[in-house]
Amino acid sequence: MNLSACSGGTGRRKKSVARVNLFLGSGNIKINGLELNEYLKSRILQMMVKQPLEIFDVLTKFDVVCSVSGGGLSGQAGAIRHGIARALNSLDEEKYHHDLKIHGFLTRDPRMKERKKYGLKAARKRPQFSKR
Repeated sequence: MNLSACSGGTGRRKKSVARVNLFLGSGNIKINGLELNEYLKSRILQMMVKQPLEIFDVLTKFDVVCSVSGGGLSGQAGAIRHGIARALNSLDEEKYHHDLKIHGFLTRDPRMKERKKYGLKAARKRPQFSKR
């Protein structure tokens, strides 16, 4: 793996934050020091992480090294995908921006957990109603 960074990006989803670095390489993806299939056991999440690289057929041209924290595995996979897309975009905006934008990889998913409100048991759950 070539340690001269080509490009970097930060991705976020829900409570997860991923710091992603792209290097010229052979397609290795490391997350928190582990291989992709060791960190994310689900094939769907693995596919989700690889999507930005697959649409340009550069999966075997770059190595991805990222550190991710917070949230669950699904949120982390979304954050990594967002970070990879931003790193590709910063690498060559003319080449990658249009297709990344069309596929929705550059848009930060704004859905977050709703806060608990006072007088309620949860964000929207109300106490049981009784007439008497």
